Amino acid sequence: MTNQSAAESTTHVVLEFWSDLVCPWCWITKRRIEAAIAAFERPHDVMMQMRSFELDPLVPVGEGMGVAEHLGRKYGGGVEGGRLMNARVSEEASGDGLSFDWHTAVRANTFDAHRLCALALEMGGPALQGAAYERFHSAHFSEGLAIDDHEVLQRLAAEAGLDERRVAAVLAGDDYAAEVRADEEAARSMGVTSVPFVLANGRAAVSGARSVDDYLAFLRGVVTDRV
Repeated sequence: MTNQSAAESTTHVVLEFWSDLVCPWCWITKRRIEAAIAAFERPHDVMMQMRSFELDPLVPVGEGMGVAEHLGRKYGGGVEGGRLMNARVSEEASGDGLSFDWHTAVRANTFDAHRLCALALEMGGPALQGAAYERFHSAHFSEGLAIDDHEVLQRLAAEAGLDERRVAAVLAGDDYAAEVRADEEAARSMGVTSVPFVLANGRAAVSGARSVDDYLAFLRGVVTDRV
């Protein structure tokens, strides 16, 4: 049902979405926000920009530990306990058209992948950045790829539409590290300790994974000054 107040508003919406590439709820949230934007009365007046966040910046690069094993160690229950946790997430994600292969998913340090997402934003704006996030999410959750391996990142970034030479140069140095750190510092300054976290027009926020209807109501509230 169309919301008349939202349809008549002239307010544009900038959504800043703090997310980590190995957070299943972040991928779920990304899809739900996109669905909410598509259902919004003025979808072309909404821009979503991804912001970097590392849930565990101390993960050793190249560790390769299975996600289920890691969760079992962290929360107890061993590998089977980790698989049960993953199964609950998979059931929730199935309604969003997402498929997770937890048998092959491995832990990864996401710092370099976030740097490439910052490159994507510079090269092609939010659209290319969103494509990079989508490709890295899929590689991690559905394909069992280590997204802290530079050869893997080089290929995935090219598949997402990034220039291969620019990608190689970024991975060979520390370009866009400052941008990633700035995103993380901005999150800390707001007291954000976990993701997903969404900020609209710098003033209204929502944290955790919500339903499509919740995000649609949030958008309508932003443009009608009701949140």
